[in-house]
Amino acid sequence: MADHSLPPGSWASSEASRAVMLGNRGRDTSPELALRRALHRLGYRYRVDHPPIPELRRRADLVFTRRRVAVFVDGCYWHGCPQHYGEPSTNAEYWRSKIARNRERDADTDARLRQAGWTPVRIWEHESVDDAVVKVACALDAPG
Repeated sequence: MADHSLPPGSWASSEASRAVMLGNRGRDTSPELALRRALHRLGYRYRVDHPPIPELRRRADLVFTRRRVAVFVDGCYWHGCPQHYGEPSTNAEYWRSKIARNRERDADTDARLRQAGWTPVRIWEHESVDDAVVKVACALDAPG
């Protein structure tokens, strides 16, 4: 069993919150898997957890290499969803700064992908699978 005891100066407010945060998945989340299944069922093929531009050192959840479309399924908390993000009551300044950096990195990633001729597609985890499929399909079918 993993040791979840708090290291000195930890960002976590308790051992329980640290254990929860450490258990969060970086890939293969439920919204991502649902989108992948729906797209695959429609005949779309893609790479999973892949860097669209290797020198960028950032990975997209789904990458359509030939069509140069990179899809990101963003968690409402981690990426600061305007509809669902709520600041935590503990360690608020740390998390405010962390989420702000994530949003800046997302914007920078999108800009760099566009400069390299890619189409970034951002999907919030709360979006319906049907709506997400339409967004991806529109990006894939757009003249490029």
